[in-house]
Amino acid sequence: MFTVIIPVFDAPEALARCLDSLDVRGLEQASVLIVDDASRDPRTGRLIEAFVARDPARRRSIRNPENRGFVHSVNRGFRESEGDVVLLNSDTVVTSGWLQGLRRCLDSDPRIATATPWSNNATICSLPRFLEANPEPEDPERWAKAVRAKGAPIYPAIPTAVGFCMAIRRQALRELGDFDEATFGRGYGEENDFCMRAAAFGWRHVLCDDVYVVHQGGASFSLTGEKPGGQALARLSARYPHYERMIAEFIAADPLRPLREAAILAFERLEDA
Repeated sequence: MFTVIIPVFDAPEALARCLDSLDVRGLEQASVLIVDDASRDPRTGRLIEAFVARDPARRRSIRNPENRGFVHSVNRGFRESEGDVVLLNSDTVVTSGWLQGLRRCLDSDPRIATATPWSNNATICSLPRFLEANPEPEDPERWAKAVRAKGAPIYPAIPTAVGFCMAIRRQALRELGDFDEATFGRGYGEENDFCMRAAAFGWRHVLCDDVYVVHQGGASFSLTGEKPGGQALARLSARYPHYERMIAEFIAADPLRPLREAAILAFERLEDA
């Protein structure tokens, strides 16, 4: 059974959408752990309390005594959970079948360490335009249907997971340890570092190509000043000198293009139906 770990720091409007989608789309065979990084907005606490109260047997929350950042919150979630996990940002909206799809993906190969779904805003896993922060779709369920209708999933390899929504096998966490807070501080670059460590030990990272999750982007922990940029990339490149070349080669080859095109075609056919 998955534990869905949701690190939270304020941004109550985005959090409300995320939690509402979890209520609507279902959490069968999963538990939820919300890690509140000392949010200051009282609305955030009320949303968390109400969400947990709707199913206290499978939902719980913990709160950091002081604001420590995204990486610390994630690692605390890892320690406070058992089994495989799904790390889910609080500025996401899930769609039907998302957890079942991620479960099938991990179950397809015991050497898969991480699985990342399609999204409007997920760099190498973005739909419809590659590498772009596409606008949030008006009808996310249509994209969810499209990525299923394009054909049976093949779970293609990707060089790194994208942290907005990533399923992580517990055995990989046991072997590799958690995210590197000492190096990556409050956030950004930590999931890429984890993926590089995993790959060095023969673990795989894949696109779960029959699941779609909406990602707003930059709604929660960005409020503390955390943002992607040169420092995270510099740390990754110092530790893994081939990292930038590997990503550049993946982008140039664009092996996901046929799957994107098939999903876009399926989406258009659904619109016309």
